[in-house]
Amino acid sequence: MCTNPASAQEPRPSSDQLAQQEAKKKQEEAAGEKTKEESRLETEEERQQREQERALRNLKPVPLPPEPDTEFQKFVAASTGTHLPVFGQNLFAYVPSTFAPVERIPVPADYVVGPGDELLIRVWGQIDMNYRMVVDRTGSIYLGKVGTFSVAGLTYDHLHDYLQTQLSRMYKNFELSVTMGELRSIQVFVVGQVRRPGTYTVGSLSTLVNALFACGGPSKSGSMRRIQLRRGGKVITTMDLYSLIVSGDKSQDAPLLPGDVIYVPPVGSLVAMAGSINLPAIYELKEQATLKDVIGYAGGLSNTVAGNHAIVERIDNHQARKVTEVSLNEEGLAAELKDGDVVRFFPISPKFENAITLRGNVAWPGRYPWRQGMRVKDLIPEREFLITREYWEHQNQLVGVQKETEKPAQGQLPSELQSTRVEVSTLKNEVKRAAEDINWDYAAIQRLDPQELVPHLLPFNLAKAIEGDIAQNLALEPGDVVTIFSQADIEVPVELRSKFVHLEGEFLNPGIYQVEPKETLRHLVTRVGGFTRDAYLYGAVFTRESARTEQQKRLDAYLQALEQSIERSAGTPRGLPGSEDAAAQRDRLEAQRRLVERLRQVKATGRLVIQLPHASTDPPVLPDLELEDGDSFVVPSRPATINLVGAIYNSSSFVFKRGESVKGYLRLSGGITGEGDKKRIFVVRADGSAVGRADHPDLLSMKLMPGDSVIVPEKLEKGATIRGLKDWTQIFAQLALGAAAINVLK
Repeated sequence: MCTNPASAQEPRPSSDQLAQQEAKKKQEEAAGEKTKEESRLETEEERQQREQERALRNLKPVPLPPEPDTEFQKFVAASTGTHLPVFGQNLFAYVPSTFAPVERIPVPADYVVGPGDELLIRVWGQIDMNYRMVVDRTGSIYLGKVGTFSVAGLTYDHLHDYLQTQLSRMYKNFELSVTMGELRSIQVFVVGQVRRPGTYTVGSLSTLVNALFACGGPSKSGSMRRIQLRRGGKVITTMDLYSLIVSGDKSQDAPLLPGDVIYVPPVGSLVAMAGSINLPAIYELKEQATLKDVIGYAGGLSNTVAGNHAIVERIDNHQARKVTEVSLNEEGLAAELKDGDVVRFFPISPKFENAITLRGNVAWPGRYPWRQGMRVKDLIPEREFLITREYWEHQNQLVGVQKETEKPAQGQLPSELQSTRVEVSTLKNEVKRAAEDINWDYAAIQRLDPQELVPHLLPFNLAKAIEGDIAQNLALEPGDVVTIFSQADIEVPVELRSKFVHLEGEFLNPGIYQVEPKETLRHLVTRVGGFTRDAYLYGAVFTRESARTEQQKRLDAYLQALEQSIERSAGTPRGLPGSEDAAAQRDRLEAQRRLVERLRQVKATGRLVIQLPHASTDPPVLPDLELEDGDSFVVPSRPATINLVGAIYNSSSFVFKRGESVKGYLRLSGGITGEGDKKRIFVVRADGSAVGRADHPDLLSMKLMPGDSVIVPEKLEKGATIRGLKDWTQIFAQLALGAAAINVLK
């Protein structure tokens, strides 16, 4: 009978086989869970390690509190007038806030394994093991299925071969890896003259220097040159920190073991090095030390030291003090220093043996070499030598000043090449003196008398000296100081000063002109050709800088007094609190305070009222006003409007109507508001003069001229006018506030 393989049924597994399969499945699941758990634990461990490292990176050194000066420091300060630090103390100014073991550096081959060290052992091949274990107190580790092994005392480079040999007794064909995990901490003792003596727990890789930093280093009374590391009653090494600080030599450093004692003895002999030396400080001597040795500790002499001798102050047998001079030659540098010596190195004299100093209004002030037979003309060979750098810098700035918002049109040069297209206001204001005029009549030589040691002044005429006049071209000597003055340094007569005046507006030839000595306004206008037919002289504005300065002082004083007066009025309330009278007074005071604040933004213009006629005359009538530097005379064309501002219903400009009065224009503006002060209405004429009721009793009927302004001020509290200024008319007239102040009343 044949059996069809396709139709044959597979034999069912027995109950034992099912049980084995189920057990195997559970083992695989358990192994998988174990792998996941190990992976999770490793990830968590790595996370904690990263957090620890981050925390250690964020730790900042903690500054130690300063120690009081030692008696020798005070002694040196009293002797030299300078406080000197103890050399090397700044190395320990900051101490670590924690002394955690370092885990991310390679373990040296000679590291000795001991209790508390963690070993990472991995074995693969015939046997598969992965252990993370800590050496126990007996110095042993336990490997499952293998046994217990003593590893304490082994060096790190011998550890692999030792474990390889032990495992080879039981297994063949395997590979072994042994690394160090977390290293143990050890306890050491720091005693003697240290900042913070005591017991310290440090990492097992720590050395003597690490422990010194942890304890803050030697105190000022401790030695930095004879630090001992003691182990088992013996001195293992003696550390001289000067070797580390001066030359970076760390060969005397040694690794620490548990129970080590670090001892800092009292400080040895001390000397002070002061003056022109690279590191002035107090130094500790070790055995016999020469002056050359200590200069080496200090980094050598400074480059400004007077290199021929030094002064040594010495305490003789603890009884008296003596001073000796030591030459800075081979013999002097070999001189032995003693405990308590104070060595001073003097700086070189700032005196120049062959120099002339030139200062003041010159191109290049400074020192110049002197030579035999040298005179003023040799120092200043030509007049151009007196043009200052500021003049040329100012001249260079005059080029290329252009509005940033301007863009060149098509076919036009780019802005950086349009050097002459400047704003009008910038252009006209830059046409002036770029530097102060030189005082050609007076210059001076200051010379020190070598016998009497007193300075002498030798004046001379600068212009004649440069021209070679033998009487003024004085001979120069080493050390002379030659000073060149400008007219701003020493004021010269008016006729010698250069002056620039602005003429703008309706002139036949407007521009900026240099004024002749004692020239008047009338003469200058005639000299440049006079006015055009459209000139409106009645509205001309003449301003002067000296007048502006004086007006601004008076304006500041007036506003300060006015503000005080308003505040005094506020201290005298009217009516009951909450009443209408009290509220009205409060509103008026607030309005007056706002007015004062607006007036503080106003600046005096320096305008002078020159009272020119209403109608044109031929020739024009101008005053014989002597001109000053910076004067400006602007003549407008005839305006077509009258301005009305202040406490009126419609502050605006109205078309000028011949013969119209103040009253008529007020009617056009809608009239005066309830806050307007009818008694103190005034008119600021186009020529800058102010007219009030005191000047013109029937002010409302006064006929106005083009460019005039009618002002209706707000009411002020009684008593608020001060210093004899009885109304706004006098304020405007005396302070010449101009249009800007009129605008604040709108």
